[in-house]
Amino acid sequence: MKFKYIISSIILVLSLFSCDYLDIVPTETANDKDAFKDSEAARRYLYSCYSYLPNPRHQTASIDMFTADEVVTAFEHETFANFPKGNYTASNPVISYWNTLFQGIRQCYLLLENIDAVPLMDEKDKQEYKAEATFLIAYYHYILVKNYGPTILIKESFAVNTPAENYPARSPYDECVQWVADKFDEAIALGLPNEQEETSFGRATKPAALAIKARMFLYAASPQFNGGSVYYSDPDADDISGALAQVKNADGTPLMNTTYDASKWQKAADAAKTAIDAAEDNGIRLFQEGDAAATLAEPSNSVEKTLRMTITDRHTPEIIWADTRPENYYSLQRKSTPFNQTNGGSWNGVAPTLTMIKSFYTKNGLPIDEDPSYDLENAFEYSNQTDLTHGSGNTLNLNMEREPRFYAWIAYHNSYYELYAYTNDPGVTADNRNRMLVSFRKDDNCGVKTRTNNYAPSGYLNKKGVHPSFSRATGGSIINYSWPIIRLGELYLDYAEALIEVGGASNLEKAKEYIDRIRTRAGIPTIDEAWAATGATLDQAKMRQIVRQERTIELYLENQRFWDVRRWLLGTKYFNVKAQGMDYSQSTDAGFFNVVDVNFTRVFRTPQHYLMPIPIGDIEKNQFLVQNPGY
Repeated sequence: MKFKYIISSIILVLSLFSCDYLDIVPTETANDKDAFKDSEAARRYLYSCYSYLPNPRHQTASIDMFTADEVVTAFEHETFANFPKGNYTASNPVISYWNTLFQGIRQCYLLLENIDAVPLMDEKDKQEYKAEATFLIAYYHYILVKNYGPTILIKESFAVNTPAENYPARSPYDECVQWVADKFDEAIALGLPNEQEETSFGRATKPAALAIKARMFLYAASPQFNGGSVYYSDPDADDISGALAQVKNADGTPLMNTTYDASKWQKAADAAKTAIDAAEDNGIRLFQEGDAAATLAEPSNSVEKTLRMTITDRHTPEIIWADTRPENYYSLQRKSTPFNQTNGGSWNGVAPTLTMIKSFYTKNGLPIDEDPSYDLENAFEYSNQTDLTHGSGNTLNLNMEREPRFYAWIAYHNSYYELYAYTNDPGVTADNRNRMLVSFRKDDNCGVKTRTNNYAPSGYLNKKGVHPSFSRATGGSIINYSWPIIRLGELYLDYAEALIEVGGASNLEKAKEYIDRIRTRAGIPTIDEAWAATGATLDQAKMRQIVRQERTIELYLENQRFWDVRRWLLGTKYFNVKAQGMDYSQSTDAGFFNVVDVNFTRVFRTPQHYLMPIPIGDIEKNQFLVQNPGY
């Protein structure tokens, strides 16, 4: 795998949205002679097919970025915040991919119908364009299935004047999954490359197709789509099987299979292993110690530096497929960094919840309530930090003796935030401008003071996804990097989860091996080493708990938790409760170090919110289209 430079990604994205190509791409049909008049026009048309990709880190309109229980933000007025509040309906879906992705699918089919007629175009390029358009048809359907469950399968280009009596209905969920998988395989057979050239980074590849297919099979095997909670021994899981059984087309065709099928887990495991092999054969590997630039002064701990840079390093070898669009002014990095009163650019408002804080392991690689050496009884008392590696001054005992990922990705009261700061910033010493001691009491440098926005509602601040070279001194200078749509670390955990659910001693051992690859990179003991201190039996139920917690930690704030909680049927447990944190309104330690509810509404309705609503306008137009439960 070539290490791609972000500038090439930016060039690609700019070309996607530049006015010149929009001027020549027709909106409804490809009959316009200019759309495929030569190879350059065809290239621009291909790029227009990519323009329908949802932006996973869009500052206000990402459906799964800030919308789970990982963080609570000071930006409850923005579009995304309607999802944790439960404010989305069929008449106002807020963020909906239903219409836009069908437009993108149609555009891809138009390319397939017209690409062969492009004069003087290299045949190899034509074949690759066909492969990429087919990949996008599969991927857009995958997003529809992920959001809405059973969807309409668009198997050819429909005429814009198709009569209403010929409108298609939704296809059963399992049929959708298999059709999308077959379409990914078709894209590979058409010649998807193993990797893209530097100037085409972000376009489809064979490893990306296999990885997304594997993730889709994992979702399809999960409780939400595989029999429901009655087949799993989790008392916290919601039972939605009755509601799903009622999802039928107008002709009575059931759209959801409510019978458990164990073979789906084996299918998911096999697909994940195939995807892992393809990725590793093409040089994709975990980001490891020594990969981060030696010139980075902070974090000074090499493990924490590796973890901080796993997704923010421009040349990371771990990403299988990336979104290459650059961040804008109100981005993840600006929203996560300590408030900058001097010249703006840092909005201080992406705050990890207490649920997320407690999810991270202890330094021994164990949950805080399982580590016999961890003082859980006094975790919510506060004391002076004696180990000055990560900060100084009083802090909650819960923040001490934790694993490296906690310190790499979480800023807590009186801890260091690694970025480039002003020399006169509160919390910055003259000899080290590369870190800032942050504090979250009302009148502290990251406190709310008299503001009504730009504060950390939980008394913590996110560091994941923020490059340590982010500069406050230039008004919040973003270091751009590509955002992982899927990376190898996730595939390892996908594979491990599927193996655990298949069960059997050999599969549990193999699952440990792949989880341990993540744990070793994270600087914590292996599963066997860690749990030996607890005396726990590492059976299927225990390993299920371990892999789910590992996903929660490793994939924190990477667009996964929103979907994981749903597919595990744990929406009520995690999404129907208010977030908790420290009392940021207090000016003293005694006041601040108290667990309080964050006063933002959190609503998850079962079964309604397990799937997204199909817009009511489409339901009314198409007599064959049925709505999801609860809308």
